[in-house]
Amino acid sequence: MEIHFKENNGPVDEGIDKLIEQVSDIRRPEIVREMILASLKAGQEDDGHVDLKLMNTSLKEMRFTAKAFQPYQHIRKVTVFGSARTKPDSTIYQMAYEFGKKLGELGYMVITGGGPGIMQAALEGAGPDYSFGVNIRLPFEQKPNPILQGNSKYISYKYFFNRKVAFLKESDAIALFPGGFGTMDEAMETSTLVQTGKRNPVPIILIDEPGGTYWTRWIEYIKDNLLAPGYISPSDLKLFSQVDSPDEAVERIHRFYFRYHSLRFVEKRLVIRLISELDEQKVERLKTDFSDILLPGGSMYRSGPLQQESDEPELSHLPRLIVDFKRTDFGRLKELIDSVNMDG
Repeated sequence: MEIHFKENNGPVDEGIDKLIEQVSDIRRPEIVREMILASLKAGQEDDGHVDLKLMNTSLKEMRFTAKAFQPYQHIRKVTVFGSARTKPDSTIYQMAYEFGKKLGELGYMVITGGGPGIMQAALEGAGPDYSFGVNIRLPFEQKPNPILQGNSKYISYKYFFNRKVAFLKESDAIALFPGGFGTMDEAMETSTLVQTGKRNPVPIILIDEPGGTYWTRWIEYIKDNLLAPGYISPSDLKLFSQVDSPDEAVERIHRFYFRYHSLRFVEKRLVIRLISELDEQKVERLKTDFSDILLPGGSMYRSGPLQQESDEPELSHLPRLIVDFKRTDFGRLKELIDSVNMDG
């Protein structure tokens, strides 16, 4: 029989409903139902070339990721990228250690790939209680570091794309130290997701040792080969910032959450949730300074929680800034958040 996602599958729908009822404790049965139907449809469509193993492994890895991170949802986390080949006696290794240590002292958790080099340094600094490792199974290099041995917050992935979901979905900031192909890939993908609005704005911090040129040359390449021909906008350069000390890196992350808490789109309105309320004069200044990112005839104003946010009651006490954002310049949105966080 042909299976449809709408409820017209007769005994199949009845069987799924009975299965969900028998299992119990399923909070969003309508989504689980579609997942079951998608699996059945994939099985029907399999002619020997459909990669059911990939689908199966991907779902299981994503489920375990959600389970591992769920108890720590209330804690802000920083993902740290960098080379697995960095030696413990190098300056940049010591900087990654200090960076992780300072984050842990402020209550942040650190997410890394779980391997050696920069990853081990950051986790050593943060300590096992504040460490997540999201490892990729490779035939070389990427073995668990000692900090994560026996740690329940260590996850091993077969597929890079599932691992990237953990890195980027669960983090509140991204820190990039010098590294190889993987680090370059992660820098570009993070920038792309934030630039296109597929990931909410977060601090993207490029960290090098004092006098280092790794990120300086990378930014020069971006300006010469992406910005100059018009492939990106000047405001896209605001998506990331470059620093040469752990203290400054931590300060920039901490500053991003000085007043800003989170955001959500409700229909065509952008709802920015705030830790402390803005005064009316500052809102008026922001409206003028960022009029270029408002919809035609749009506005920016203070508000309480909208009715559509009732599914997040834990955030109902936070004041809001409503922005009629036209969703075409997320670099400028990052600048708006930076301005929201400034005093006065």
